[in-house]
Amino acid sequence: MSDMTTNPPTTSSPALLPQRPRLLSPRGWLAVLTAILVVAVLVPVLNLLVPAGNPLHLSDYLVGLVGKIMCYAICALAMDLIWGYTGILSLGHGLFFALGGYAMGMYLMRQIGRDGNYQSDLPDFMVFLDWKTLPWHWALSDSFWFQMAMVLVMPGLLAYVFGFFAFRSRIKGVYFSIITQALTYAAMLLFFRNETGFGGNNGFTDFKRILGISATAPSTRMTLFVITGLVLVGFYLMAKWIVASKFGRVLQAIRDAESRVMFTGYDPLAYKLGIWVLSALMCGVAGALYVPQVGIINPGEMSPAASIEIAIWAAVGGRATLIGPIVGAFFVNGAKSWFTQVFPEFWLYFLGALFIAVTLFLPDGIVGLFKSKKGEKQS
Repeated sequence: MSDMTTNPPTTSSPALLPQRPRLLSPRGWLAVLTAILVVAVLVPVLNLLVPAGNPLHLSDYLVGLVGKIMCYAICALAMDLIWGYTGILSLGHGLFFALGGYAMGMYLMRQIGRDGNYQSDLPDFMVFLDWKTLPWHWALSDSFWFQMAMVLVMPGLLAYVFGFFAFRSRIKGVYFSIITQALTYAAMLLFFRNETGFGGNNGFTDFKRILGISATAPSTRMTLFVITGLVLVGFYLMAKWIVASKFGRVLQAIRDAESRVMFTGYDPLAYKLGIWVLSALMCGVAGALYVPQVGIINPGEMSPAASIEIAIWAAVGGRATLIGPIVGAFFVNGAKSWFTQVFPEFWLYFLGALFIAVTLFLPDGIVGLFKSKKGEKQS
């Protein structure tokens, strides 16, 4: 009888699951750290500590301009999440921006107190309209934390209700864009009316204090600038994390082939509604940071043109890149600031020509142009 030898059982190595990509490369983290140091250290030093006559001094005007553009960049980043990665073009994100701004503006108006022109506890526009008491929706407007909650609740709730019915009805494409534009236009007309209690055509302005501190003090303006820069960096990192996650991959699948996503068992409604509400919240935060730095909020921020500009920033910088819309916001608004000073009558023509040129010759935006050149050098 021959000896039967048994081979030892073979142990199969466990299947290697695909690793989640890194949030940022080492060079990317270095760029983020550099941006934080510039915003939180270099700019405050050059503005507050370097004398005005020094060539290295950063003027208050430049700091305010960059702070305003950073607020716009947050909106462009929010647009990229909903348009670049989900394929939903919104022409109404200016509404969410304005709602966050109005929530902050209500608190700032209450902070004026009796320092207004009419020396009344009511805001000046209410005294002018012969109002005797605050309307019901101004009841807790003197509470900073309540109004900060409203910065998120107002745009978030509106976005949820609108998005739920729109996405459940499977409205998409140009029809969705038109409806969002109609929504922001209707809100603009509503806020123009004096009886709504939001300042009518003039809106809110002439702010005095924030948290009891002078709103125009250099230290206050610099604090708002630093907070805005840090929020922008934080939202960028959050967006990178979302895009790299399973949630983000489903969003991109919805953008490319929504019907196939439904056949694989995913519910596009939940994903589209989630990213839609998140983008609205980001715009609301941007609006709240914008108002104390610029010093005014009025219904003009809800105009369809304002929402179209947000889409232009994302397109010019490069959709589905995250950094592209930020670049686009700085490029377009920086050019706008220069053109409106040097050639004010030609600014709108320049903006239209820029958008047409990007659409025809740079479909991937400014960032896409640099990526293509980098690829050519490596090949």
